Amino acid sequence: MPLKVAVQMDHVATLSIAGDTTFALSLEAQKRGHELFHYTPDRLSLRDGRATARVEPMTLKDVEGDHYALGEARKVDLAEMDVVLLRQDPPFDMNYITTTHILERIHPATLVVNDPAWVRNSPEKIFVTEFPDLMPDTLITKDPQEVAAFRREFGDIIVKPLYGNGGAGIFHLLEADRNLAALLEMFGQMFREPYIVQRYLKEVRGGDKRIILIDGEPVGAINRVPAEHDSRSNMHVGGRAEKTELTEREREICARIGPALRERGFILVGIDVIGDYLTEINVTSPTGVREVKKFGGADIAALFWDAVEAKRAG
Repeated sequence: MPLKVAVQMDHVATLSIAGDTTFALSLEAQKRGHELFHYTPDRLSLRDGRATARVEPMTLKDVEGDHYALGEARKVDLAEMDVVLLRQDPPFDMNYITTTHILERIHPATLVVNDPAWVRNSPEKIFVTEFPDLMPDTLITKDPQEVAAFRREFGDIIVKPLYGNGGAGIFHLLEADRNLAALLEMFGQMFREPYIVQRYLKEVRGGDKRIILIDGEPVGAINRVPAEHDSRSNMHVGGRAEKTELTEREREICARIGPALRERGFILVGIDVIGDYLTEINVTSPTGVREVKKFGGADIAALFWDAVEAKRAG
């Protein structure tokens, strides 16, 4: 049976569709005959306990530069939808958190993917700390003395914003680097939250693997190799995608975290693994679906809708 699917997203006009997971998921929904509606988070409202949005009917084409058409906007009660995809990009700030509170009013009668309450309660760089034995040595703090002591213990470190995304604000500091104090001063002016500090993993030069899980089971992966003069592997800052397979260690990591993902209602998750270590569990707007398929892997968008349709039918 066709579903009414609203997609809460950054505006469709801004997408670079070649590597965009939201586009891939929406295109597969359209292929299956589901009815798509588009809205941005600023069109979401709550009044008298009703979550509403000004939505536009959306049709898609897999043609860069001519990839969408939107119909006339109208206000709808989101409880009338069968599915809402929570897909706007972070930052994971109070605006993002507020949208999860509003969408919580309609879930699970309307299936919100991923579960908005658990998205709110599972920030990617904090959720992962529930599995300390799978992680590199990690510190979350704003205390400069703690950061300095951590660097004395481990030498090279990574410092990054706790709620950042896309590789923004990630710094690799060598043991002898004299910029730590200045960096922490700058972070203190930019962020009210603590920072995350991790032992530098030299294995990142060989790649930062993105593994996609559907309902807690691994279904595909892509390796992202940083550019020669960058410590970040994110593709929009110069990282290179390459085909990969899962190692036994990575399958062990997926098996360990799978039950927690299912308990939280996370249908689509992307985890990051460097060497033998889990570094992030991405639940807000995970990416990588199109890259996996491009390199001959699974059609994850199809697997995603198989899972969503099964949950709606159940």
